[in-house]
Amino acid sequence: MEEIRILVCDDDPDIRRIISDALREENYITVQAKNGAEALKHLREEAFSLVIMDVMMPEENGLSATVKLREFTNVPVLMLSAKTEESDRVIGLNMGADDYMVKPFYRGELLAKVRSMLRRYRELGSVMDSPDQSLITYGGLLLDTEKHRLLKDGEEVPLTATEYKIVKLLLQRPGRVFPAEEIYERVWESEAYSVENTVMVHISRIRKKLETDPERPEYLKVVWGVGYKIEK
Repeated sequence: MEEIRILVCDDDPDIRRIISDALREENYITVQAKNGAEALKHLREEAFSLVIMDVMMPEENGLSATVKLREFTNVPVLMLSAKTEESDRVIGLNMGADDYMVKPFYRGELLAKVRSMLRRYRELGSVMDSPDQSLITYGGLLLDTEKHRLLKDGEEVPLTATEYKIVKLLLQRPGRVFPAEEIYERVWESEAYSVENTVMVHISRIRKKLETDPERPEYLKVVWGVGYKIEK
């Protein structure tokens, strides 16, 4: 049976315990960290399938830690915060988080998010290899679905699991405009509700990595009021 290790980072020991207990009941292995600095130490020394990261913590907060971990790992990050403002959600996603949950939350909601993120991470070969050996090419882009990587003009474009799945979705139908709600439902595998900012932030991150001039994109384009597409 596959061993799935999840890093739970929160400065509140009760919240760490509640989350860890729920995860262990689903047979996940958990490791706890009380701040971002401790989380980064674990991530540099051990392999994890998912990180659950609180935003507000002493010594090193979750936003700062997420920026730093993105320098050496594409592990999915589920960000937690007691704040409900949309701007805080956008900031977290901009820093490199894959998804976001507001505290307090229901146990079932947390586990559903975890299962969805782990499934997406596995499917992209970051946890286990995929037998898919097809290549998708478009202009100067090549998506290698066996090695789960994107090349532009022969140079690799580093993507997180979520970013990769968005690119794959768009590249499978170049020129087709995908509404934000459809992208969210296909990539996050959950019902779309007020997801425009979440998708927009991920598109913006992909564009910064993919485009020579993100302000004048060559491939990844917005159709205002409709959605997003890849079209050269």
